[in-house]
Amino acid sequence: MTPLRVPAVYMRGGTSKGVFFLASDLPPDRDHRDRLLLRAIGSPDPYGKQIDGMGGATSSTSKVVILSRSSRPDCDVDYLFGQVAIDAPVIDWSGNCGNLTAAVGPFVITAGLLAAPPDGTATVRIWQANIGKRIIAHVPMRAGEVLESGDFHLDGVAFPGAEVRLEFIDPAGDGGSGDAGSTFPTGRVIDTLEVPGIGAFEATLINAGLPTLFVDATALGLNGTELQPEVNGRNDLLALAETLRSRAAVAMGLAPTPEEATARRPHTPKIAFVARPRAYTASDGKRIDPDAIDLLARIFSMGQLHHAMTGTGAVAIAAAAAIPGTIVHRIARLSAGGRVRFGHPSGTLEVGAEAVERQGQWVIRRVSVSRSARRLMEGWVRVPAE
Repeated sequence: MTPLRVPAVYMRGGTSKGVFFLASDLPPDRDHRDRLLLRAIGSPDPYGKQIDGMGGATSSTSKVVILSRSSRPDCDVDYLFGQVAIDAPVIDWSGNCGNLTAAVGPFVITAGLLAAPPDGTATVRIWQANIGKRIIAHVPMRAGEVLESGDFHLDGVAFPGAEVRLEFIDPAGDGGSGDAGSTFPTGRVIDTLEVPGIGAFEATLINAGLPTLFVDATALGLNGTELQPEVNGRNDLLALAETLRSRAAVAMGLAPTPEEATARRPHTPKIAFVARPRAYTASDGKRIDPDAIDLLARIFSMGQLHHAMTGTGAVAIAAAAAIPGTIVHRIARLSAGGRVRFGHPSGTLEVGAEAVERQGQWVIRRVSVSRSARRLMEGWVRVPAE
């Protein structure tokens, strides 16, 4: 049978890569659509390499994005993100990818979904359909084209690019209920997660950017400076992280059982560990001075330590750092204006959050972060016909 030929763009956004599609180019039936997307990425792959697809065999490179014009008067585009499991026939649609968010604006402008000024900055109002949140992207333009080259350096990306500024509007909570208390689904800034046979772990369970749980690195026997080889080769540590993550999913009301969270919801919540600043050497060999950061942070994604920091993880860090009593707040040294500089395996990143307290509940008005993005390949994805 003749393979399907589906228009697509392969894009980098922040420290992630994914295949971008227009909704109109995909099957309207969700099951058919998801089967096509799995095959396009090369999942499930029992060898864990995604050789027969577009995926890159890591959580940062096994991703799909679906875009369409928005029917909402306050947004220009609807953005749906899928985290594709590598070794299982699963696409987790439960959350956003903050890194690939940086590529949404450039994609919709080049695809002709949105008019943009020939020079200066285009403002793209994004509806993040997975979580029901608004994001504003500020995309640089030059001579009628999206500007992709520049001198903005993002640790975790080898080459500089043009800065894309992102504003995550009201990123905390459950996606539109208006319940400020849902920033903390349990109603507490500190919870205790019990792991049978191991013990109790203090954790902050926060819904900001994505549902995320934070633990103190020392509780895991870590110091916060670890790189991927020091973590991803330890099956005991990975198993403990997944045990905590799956139990947090139940506590946050995201899954009925820990087993369901592991099997069907591997993308969210994320689990991160934080520590006080200390010197370390990043994965590219660069020395990070403790005076240059306010916090050490590491995050797991799809069962492995992330090579840098997820975009939504950065949003969660900014939000948690701004709210007294959280594990992040009690460890971080906050900079002026509510900004926090944190060290991750590939280097450093600065984020900022606007937080206010209303009637005893914390509200995150917005979180700002900068990324870069560019098109890697344009054309068609070939998918074997069913």
